[in-house]
Amino acid sequence: MIERILAVMIKEVLQMARDRLTIGMMFGIPIVQLLLFGYAINGDPRHLPLAIEMNDHSALTRSVDAALRNTTYFDVTQVVDRHDEADRLVRDGTVQFVVTIPQDFTRDLVRGERPQLLVTADATDPSATGNALAAISQAVQTGLAHDLIGPLGSLQPGQAPVDVVLHRSYNPEGITSYNIVPGLLGVVLSITMVMMTAMAVTRETEQGTMENLLAMPLRPVEVMVGKIAPYLFIGFIQTLVILGFATFLFHVPFAGSPVLAILVTLLFATVSLALGFTLSTIAQTQLQAMQMSFFYMLPSILLSGFLFPFRGMPGWAQAIGEAIPVTHFLRLIRGILLKGWGVADSLPHMAVLALMLLVLGSVAILRYRDTIG
Repeated sequence: MIERILAVMIKEVLQMARDRLTIGMMFGIPIVQLLLFGYAINGDPRHLPLAIEMNDHSALTRSVDAALRNTTYFDVTQVVDRHDEADRLVRDGTVQFVVTIPQDFTRDLVRGERPQLLVTADATDPSATGNALAAISQAVQTGLAHDLIGPLGSLQPGQAPVDVVLHRSYNPEGITSYNIVPGLLGVVLSITMVMMTAMAVTRETEQGTMENLLAMPLRPVEVMVGKIAPYLFIGFIQTLVILGFATFLFHVPFAGSPVLAILVTLLFATVSLALGFTLSTIAQTQLQAMQMSFFYMLPSILLSGFLFPFRGMPGWAQAIGEAIPVTHFLRLIRGILLKGWGVADSLPHMAVLALMLLVLGSVAILRYRDTIG
């Protein structure tokens, strides 16, 4: 019995050794998980972009500016003097926070009237704003402590000399579902579109029907479109279902155009299908296609900003995230639903997705031609 079991074990090991892609996935996926969770994922994001709307100029306001620059929670990227410009920076996602220093801030502070500092946060991702208020309050108090001496020393004891007020834009109540449910649309489409397309083409090879397909007078692009189109219709149905649930069950606000939301979703679904077709030209079996799809999904979920704040990740992780289609789609769908983005706001990320579609489609067609050859 032992000899027979050993013979089967040796046969299985030899069969596994021939499948190098599967072995690579078996070791690669745990290593990638370890690296991503160990280095890239950060539940307490730092160095978040912040702008200051400076409506008062004095030694005290310069101390506030310097204090915000010295904290590790924020990177002061811009100083503006107009409220509409500050709103634009938050709306298009250039900054995560805007600290507004009002007019007569110095006068009210000297009089002991506790002037307010308004902190406007982009709350489309509530997890990125959690520690902001405490960090800003502490930074401002520390910065002003060097100036509130001598005649102004009486302002130090007791209450904080400045009242920091947090305003969560686009999600005032900090409801998590407003962020998660639209993002889930991108994750669901990625899983179904990439995996279904990759496995559909490799199934043709495994079942021996690819030869019949190659024998037909079809161009590579025609085969690709024919394979993608049915799944694109499935993606359209998924989009309607998820957006319907988001609106009527979870009450996610729909501030933008429904037509634009559907168009960008179909664009993203097409990119995902092209990616799945590309993977199918690499995989030799359905098992390999599934493994490669899972290998793609892992960074898509962790590095796209779906579950963890994108700006809280290190630079190398953000660079990888920028190359993932889901990242740009999440910004688009959240911007359209929560911020009311129009075509002009959406064009930069739509252009990135269109470029990805062009690259992936070209690679898929070239590799399919090699298969024909």
